[in-house]
Amino acid sequence: MNQLTSESGEPPRVAIVGIGNPLRNDDAAGMLVAREIQHREQAADASHLLVIQAGHAPENVTGELRSFAPELILLIDAADMRDVPGTICWVPIQSIEGMSASTHSLPLSMLARYLTLELNCMVALIGIQPKSNDFGETVSVEVSQAVHEIVDKMCETCFVHRVVS
Repeated sequence: MNQLTSESGEPPRVAIVGIGNPLRNDDAAGMLVAREIQHREQAADASHLLVIQAGHAPENVTGELRSFAPELILLIDAADMRDVPGTICWVPIQSIEGMSASTHSLPLSMLARYLTLELNCMVALIGIQPKSNDFGETVSVEVSQAVHEIVDKMCETCFVHRVVS
């Protein structure tokens, strides 16, 4: 992520889209990442960054994304990768097709294709392996640690200088 630059040499325009349902335990992971980035002090002044808490229907924020015109959209979501809970994985758009996202109204693969074509930008998924997507509001320790790891890493990169939301 540190090597991504725009053609002008300025930091790239990046949209971070936190996806999930806070009423389904670990499915809230993407929302928690977005919320925590929005609350970080060092995230106060970056016109090149848009952070959105999109909930369980990220297709509803396409207008905001279009207005922002990002070069990269990072979808962050709990994703069943059949791995150890809390595992974090960067998933290129070509690989999103097989990911499980049954709590969303529109498959992420379809949303990613739409965003790529309509906004002419790169789209990737940062997946977090959930421990439980059962009904409830308790995020597992493993997923909570993954959320903090992602936020810390993003705050170390050129992405987070100012949040626009």
